[in-house]
Amino acid sequence: MPENKLTGERAEWLDLLAHHRHFLRFTTRDLTDEQAARRTTVSELCLGGLVKHVTEVERNWTNFILNGPSEMGDFGSMTEAQVEAYTQGFRMLPGETLAGILAEYEEVAARTDELIATLPDLGVSWPLPKAPWFEEDARWSARRALMHIAAETAQHAGHADIIRESLDGAKSMG
Repeated sequence: MPENKLTGERAEWLDLLAHHRHFLRFTTRDLTDEQAARRTTVSELCLGGLVKHVTEVERNWTNFILNGPSEMGDFGSMTEAQVEAYTQGFRMLPGETLAGILAEYEEVAARTDELIATLPDLGVSWPLPKAPWFEEDARWSARRALMHIAAETAQHAGHADIIRESLDGAKSMG
């Protein structure tokens, strides 16, 4: 992150993201790789997989902010292999470690923070990629994409709290 102290909207974005990222990371405290990979509910989700997913979402949306919808692919025509790769993004795969997943999340977060600090205009916008869940011909600004990153992080921090409590009774929030 840049050395200068930001104020105003950009400082608020950094504070908001830092808050939600903290809670997501905090749910993984003191866990082994095996615990981080364990499913504790009827859901397919595990703590390591949630952090992987949030990392990928943040990476994709910052790429969108910088380069537009071509960075995100065509969701309307995903191959079976692409669907499987997406699904694997919610799991810890053999050879993956919680430390490695968290380190990658830190790198992506630092890149996003740098983007927030240096992007000339948070109002710059791009058309959304083609996907069944996006309104046709809609556009999102960098600001709107950041809202999505923050919402996704907060939502999955809540999921992570439930999974962690089911794992060993530890709570991250509340």
